[in-house]
Parts: sequence; C-alpha cells; structure tokens
Amino acid sequence: MLLAVDVGNTDITFGLFQESELITRFRITAKMPRSSDEYGGVICNVLDQKGYSPKDVTEVIIASVVPKMMYSFTSGIIKYLKCHPVVVGAGTRTGIRIETANPKEIGPDRIVDAVSAYEQYGGPIIVVDFGTATTYDLVTDGGIFLGGIISPGIRISANALWNNTANLPEIEIKSPGIVIAKETVSSMQAGLFYGTIGQSEYIIRKIKEESGLTDVKVVATGGLGKIIADNTDEIQVYDSDLTLKGLQLIYQKQKRG
Repeated sequence: MLLAVDVGNTDITFGLFQESELITRFRITAKMPRSSDEYGGVICNVLDQKGYSPKDVTEVIIASVVPKMMYSFTSGIIKYLKCHPVVVGAGTRTGIRIETANPKEIGPDRIVDAVSAYEQYGGPIIVVDFGTATTYDLVTDGGIFLGGIISPGIRISANALWNNTANLPEIEIKSPGIVIAKETVSSMQAGLFYGTIGQSEYIIRKIKEESGLTDVKVVATGGLGKIIADNTDEIQVYDSDLTLKGLQLIYQKQKRG
C-alpha cells in the first residue's frame, strides 16, 4: 500500500492507498516538534487504530512545506515503516510544466494540487487551496503551470483579529447568515466569511481576465474550502482529497519513469 503524506504548516495529513483507491485518511498536528521515534510511533498507532499494520505500507510519498521538520519525520518513516519515501521536489516527475520566474520557489503542495486538478478535471483550470495560506494557481489546457497568488488563509486572518485586539474574542469560523451583523461575534464571522468569498470571486475573475481564458473550471480544496465553495458560483468543484490524490498520481509517474 502507498502512504501519501501532505506536511503542512498546521496539520500533517495522511492518505493510505490500495492501488488507486484512497481507503483511509488521518491527520496529526504539525505544530508540535517531535523526534523521529515520536513521529514513527504516532503513525504506527493510528494505522493500527484504523485496522492496518505498518507492514501493510510498502511505499511512501511526501510533499512538505515545512523543511525544518523533514529530517525527523523522514527518519521516523524509515525506522518504523521500513520505507525510503519519495519527497516531491525539484526533479520529481509531475506531468505538468512550470513556467514561472523560479520554478523551485513553487511550494510542493501547490504543484501536487495542480497535478491532481489537471489530471482529474482537465485544463485550463484554477486551483484554490484554502489552507494555512490561501493559494490560487492556473494550469492551462496544455498542462502548463503559469503561476498564481498567495494570500493569508482564513485562520491566519481570524488569529490576527483576536490576537492583536484587546476586546475581540476567539470565535468559530462559519457563515453568520447575514452581512450586517448586530453583535461582535457575528460581525467577525461576517468579515471572515464574506470577506473570503469576496476575495476569492475577485481573484478568480482577475485570473480569467489577465490570462484571457474565460472557460476555466475552478476546483477548491482545503479544510475550510467547502463552506466557501458552497457559497459562490465561481467555484465549480470542491475536492477535500485533492492533495492526497495528487500525491498518488505523482508516485505512479515515478514508478512509470
């Protein structure tokens, strides 16, 4: 079985694949520094709770945007799963061509999302990932990654509100149902929720305008992406497993290569 791992700034997300089928998924926090033994032990324990043995894992692929934790994390994979993981980076076969000023600067998560969206839904396509940061990327119908936008994620904006003001509380991020709110909590929710929708719609329209591509499908992913995608006509598809499925697709390209 293939274990696909998306190492983000907030969470580490795992997906276990039997051939091309995603059979289970789980996540752990990425905020806490861990040793290789801690990483390996946690992964084995969760696999066991899911009904799978660490011995079932024969292949591992990782995309990471947190370089400082990779030594401990990959060491834990090697020691406990007995696998030397493929790490997505420069030289990895992806099936798309990156035409930016410096392709090595593009985060592996963005590349994986772009591959997944292009392979599953075709091009041209705009990929929006509502993660710790919100990213918008454009892939042409010929599989060319043209570039994109990085903006603060919903939780970053929310944290800025309650961590940098004296009287604003920590709140649940959700739709308040109204724009003109009557009290503090729903006022904050309205700003975060409708502000993100407004930003998304404007940026998607500007990408179409600048690229000259009007007939573009838009696919979204990320933890809070569904509540945004469900409330705008600019996003046609929400795929919560976009990154994990992209990792599986890229791994298969390495084997064929």
